[in-house]
Amino acid sequence: MHVLVLGAGLSGVASAWYLRQAGHEVTVIDRQPGVALETSFANGGQVSVSHPEPWANPRAPAQILRWLGREDAPLLFRPRADWRQWAWGLRFLAECLPGRSLRNAEAVARLAVFSLACLRDLRDSTQMTYDRLDRGILHLFFDAGEMAEAGPRAAFLRRFGIRADILDARGCTEVEPALAASGSGFVGGLYAPEDESGDACAFTRQLAARGGNLGVAFRFDRRIESLEVRGGRVDAVHLSAPDGTRERLAGDAFVIALGSHGPLLLRRLGEHLPIYPVKGYAMTIPVEGHHVAPSLPGVDEKYLIAWSRLGDRLRVSATAEFSGFDKSHSERDFSHMLSTIQRLFPEGGAYDKASRWAGLRPMTPKGTPILGNSPKRNLYLNVGHGHIGWTMSMGSARIVADLVTGRTPAIDLNGLTLDAA
Repeated sequence: MHVLVLGAGLSGVASAWYLRQAGHEVTVIDRQPGVALETSFANGGQVSVSHPEPWANPRAPAQILRWLGREDAPLLFRPRADWRQWAWGLRFLAECLPGRSLRNAEAVARLAVFSLACLRDLRDSTQMTYDRLDRGILHLFFDAGEMAEAGPRAAFLRRFGIRADILDARGCTEVEPALAASGSGFVGGLYAPEDESGDACAFTRQLAARGGNLGVAFRFDRRIESLEVRGGRVDAVHLSAPDGTRERLAGDAFVIALGSHGPLLLRRLGEHLPIYPVKGYAMTIPVEGHHVAPSLPGVDEKYLIAWSRLGDRLRVSATAEFSGFDKSHSERDFSHMLSTIQRLFPEGGAYDKASRWAGLRPMTPKGTPILGNSPKRNLYLNVGHGHIGWTMSMGSARIVADLVTGRTPAIDLNGLTLDAA
């Protein structure tokens, strides 16, 4: 079959890789001039299998109320005259119910464990280098209430074979010596030694290059104008180039991997995906010889600020801002995350040389991605991965490639498909 993959981010490129491995002719299409130039460009860098709990959980409504009006809050809701934003918010609140939240966390954990295994298999077979660290992720707690949740959280993770060790403050410093100079007042943590980190953008670009060597075709600078549908199936995609030329590309199957832009395309077919763009912020800080920079990734669980050591750089990411497709940012937007990471690691890097970026996370109310079949017979979905897309990407792509090929996926897809969204 000739499969057209729409989107050249991490999800699209990974889908193309597995589809080509299955023997299909594959073409990847993207409006950008290259791969991984949007959400995958500067994400947090963490493959965090130990963090399956969705944003929609029983504690979330009270937390959101406390954060209202605070510009340093981990979640910023910017009301807009957009009924989809409000509808998404109402569905999010419904998913905060304990039973629903638990089912969603189980679905994410199941997919994350499978995805990590896929990532390791692929990495071992290709020998790619992308500033990977496999020393685990440390989640830091700052009060007794957070520490009290560590036990149940670790027990939940162990159900899926995910190791999680509860540490006191001294144990955290032993795992991450750079915390010895910290003035942040952490009281303990949860250490997941089997988690990983790495530069998702570098990984995606190398995977695309290897896919290209195997025959995957890439069509860049092509805006997807519409899908041509007849008899309940997609026959072709209509594209436009910057010079105004238009073309029609036919295919046997189509994979939507367009992140936050996926729902915009599907809407023209009368299909509505429950995905909303959520802006996240990231800084990349050169280490430049600072010998007390963190040596493994971690998360400040109070402010939900994450950091990852990417070779000679420190990547810091934070904030979930509901403001539509607006990707604008100012230096002020990064002030709280910058002061927090400086307090954690006073000599962690050349903070005055930090570069700043903002991108859109495609979030579903449930926190689970939407994989597999759509209402059109030969149109498949690989969308909605939210804030842990790096964690779930390889497993999601493998699942979609299996479904396109007619194979049964390796894991149960309950809670991960459109009919469950």
